[in-house]
Amino acid sequence: MLHVSDPRVRIIKKEDSRLKAIASITIDECFVIHDIKVVEGREGFFLQMPNKKNLEGGYTDIVHPLNNETREQLKDIILAEYEKEKDKAE
Repeated sequence: MLHVSDPRVRIIKKEDSRLKAIASITIDECFVIHDIKVVEGREGFFLQMPNKKNLEGGYTDIVHPLNNETREQLKDIILAEYEKEKDKAE
């Protein structure tokens, strides 16, 4: 299990955008991941990991979880922080 600390979420205030926030997390007090996007999809919120455009014109994740357990843990932590920040903004 990861030790994630200092989750930071910046709310994006565009009413018609599916992008709701940008997040950063610190893992084990020694590794930081920036630019994790919180996106609202048809079936709820999901995370889009930092990515870059590839040679084929698509996008490739630069960093990502290797298993579903870690992905869900990150999602839970970031979405909880998103809800806190959203409540403060309202």
